[in-house]
Formats: sequence, structure tokens, C-alpha cells
Amino acid sequence: MTKHGQQKGVALIVGLIILAVMMLLGVSVIRNVTTEERMAGNSYSRSISFQAADAALREIELKVEANKPTISASCNTVSTVMVCAAPAATDTPRWLDSSFASWANATAVTSGSISVTPQYFVEYLGNTFTCDPSDSSATNECKRYRITTRVQSSNGQSPVMLQSLYATD
Repeated sequence: MTKHGQQKGVALIVGLIILAVMMLLGVSVIRNVTTEERMAGNSYSRSISFQAADAALREIELKVEANKPTISASCNTVSTVMVCAAPAATDTPRWLDSSFASWANATAVTSGSISVTPQYFVEYLGNTFTCDPSDSSATNECKRYRITTRVQSSNGQSPVMLQSLYATD
């Protein structure tokens, strides 16, 4: 039998240690959940941006196929498509040139409350390409276009840039 005077408050100390451990565990769990929530949001944002850039790419490919625009110099809107002449080999690619100002807006893509307006431009690469590379007697009269689309980072959206080479006769 222990005397009342010999107790030193061990139960209180053990209880406080257990409470501190539980608090640290709770804070750790909340921190992990917050990080995972942020990662999921970034993944969703990237997905929306990619889908918008891809939708713009397909939209412009259809317009190019329908109109087959050509241009000799600079950048102009031809048949509702922003078309630029082929760049010189020594030029900085237009999509990397921060002073390039001929990006045109494509149709906005909406998902719930999020609306994204991708931008694009088309480079006419010429009409001296073989229409059928497997046919050695084919004429070199097919047109090629480089289509570049982008979704700028705005409203928390992840930036995305896509490019395709489009061939038409």
C-alpha cells in the first residue's frame, strides 16, 4: 500500500506524453491530406489545360483542312485561321519568342465553373512535300502546316503547349 505523499504525478506525465504524441500524429495526418489535396488540384488543372490545348489543336486542324490557307510573309488571319509564313532556320521558334504577338484565341473550353481559352497560330511550311512518301513517283505538291496551341497559366491553370504537323493536299 502506497502512501499518498509518495505519489509523484507519474500518471499526469504519461497522459501528457500520450496527448503530445496523438497531437503530433494528428498534425502529420492533416499535413499529408492537405498535400494530397493540392496534388489532386494540380493534376486536375493540368488535365483541363491539356484537354483545352488538344481541343484547340483539333479545331484548327479542321479549319486548316477546310481552307488550306497559304501565306508568303509575316502573320495574318486567312479564312479565320491565324497563319504565319515558315520561319527561317536561324530564327528563334515563335513559340519560344516572348515578343511574338500573333497568338489567336481558339474556342474556349469549359468544365464546370472553369473556362479556359487556348491560343494558337499556324505556320505554313510550304507545298513542296511528297503527298505519298511510299510512292516514289508521287508529285511534291502537298501542303504542310505546323500548328501550335497553348494554354497560359491563369486562374491557377497549369501551362500547356502542344504542337502538330498537319499534312493536306
